Amino acid sequence: MIRCNKNRNVAYKEKVINILELATRYKGKYGMKYTDKKGKIRDCKISMIPIRLPTFPDHELNLVVVYGLSQEPMLLLSNMESRDNRLVLAITKVYLMRWRIEEYYRFKKQQFEFEDFRVRSLNAIRTLLLMLSMLIGLLGLLSEKADESLFVMNLIDISKRLYGTENKNKRLKFIYHSLADAFFLILHKCMHGYSAFLPHIPSPPNPQLAFF
Repeated sequence: MIRCNKNRNVAYKEKVINILELATRYKGKYGMKYTDKKGKIRDCKISMIPIRLPTFPDHELNLVVVYGLSQEPMLLLSNMESRDNRLVLAITKVYLMRWRIEEYYRFKKQQFEFEDFRVRSLNAIRTLLLMLSMLIGLLGLLSEKADESLFVMNLIDISKRLYGTENKNKRLKFIYHSLADAFFLILHKCMHGYSAFLPHIPSPPNPQLAFF
C-alpha cells in the first residue's frame, strides 16, 4: 500500500479522472475511531473504490479514502483483494501504524542528533545504535506508566512542557520528548560523571609498581 498525491489520474469505469475528484464522490461507508498523537479521538469515515492506473490498465487496485484526519481526505492505494469488509479498516490501521514508526525514527534522529555521530567504523555505529535503542526502549516503558507513576509525572513537570498530567485529554500521547528533556535537565546539574552512580569496584594493583 502507498499514499497517493492529489494530482494523480486514475481509471474509473473506463474513464480517466483525477483521484481527488473521484474521492469526493464517496463520503465514507465505514467508520473508525482513531486517537492521534495529541490524544484527540477522531471519527474517521472510510471508503474503498476499485480503480486502475492508466499506465497499468491490467492491474486492479483499490483506492482507500479516509476522511477525518485532515481537511482533505487521505488517499491510499493497495493491491490487496478480499471480500471481507474488514479489509478497508485493516489497510487504514496498518498505514496509521506506519506514522508511529516514522515518529519513532524522527525522535531518534532529532532528539539525540543520531545522524551527527563521530564514529567511523560500522561496528561502532551498530554499538551506538544498540545503546540508543535500549535507551528509547526505557523511555517507552516509562511512558506506559505516565498516568500511574509519580516518578514519571514529576519527570513531565521537570521537562517544563505546556501540558500537564492532570488531564489525560490534554496530555500528549507521545511523551518521549518530554521524558528525554527531563533526564537531560536532571543529569545536566550533576557535578560528577556516571561512574559516581555505579557501585565502587576497586581497581586491580598495577604490576609495574610491585618493585616499590
